[in-house]
Amino acid sequence: MRFPSEEDGKGIWELVKSTRVLDLNSAYSYLLLSKYFSDTCVVADVEGKIVGFVSAFHPPMQADVIFVWQVAVDEAFRRRRLGMNMLKHLLAREICSNNRYLEITVNPSNQAAYSLYYQLAHELKTSCVEEECFPSRLFPGGQHEEEIMLRIGPLI
Repeated sequence: MRFPSEEDGKGIWELVKSTRVLDLNSAYSYLLLSKYFSDTCVVADVEGKIVGFVSAFHPPMQADVIFVWQVAVDEAFRRRRLGMNMLKHLLAREICSNNRYLEITVNPSNQAAYSLYYQLAHELKTSCVEEECFPSRLFPGGQHEEEIMLRIGPLI
């Protein structure tokens, strides 16, 4: 597990696309994350192939929160705790040392994500609280589920 670089942008985009579950953002967004937010993102690679990615950032005006945007794991590496290990790797970084909360949004149908985040809260011996974040009516096209905010913490 390591910090991403701009060279990883294409591989990250391909990984997210291959999940067929996560919202695929533009290739440019993954380049931006890798260049400007590398300190809060994690790449897992095996022999040069990106098999895992966590994108995260500190929301403006919330210095004690780390917001996880996406956790992507290659299908061949699922059910091996890679997602969990990447999240713990992120939280162990110096940049996250003062974070009290981890926040992430999840689609209600993404049971794998729910399981991951509730398990993370359990392993960190803290709580996970849910609240509505983005109702489906805010998304264009009427085809997107609502997004539920999960708030894990306090972390310290």
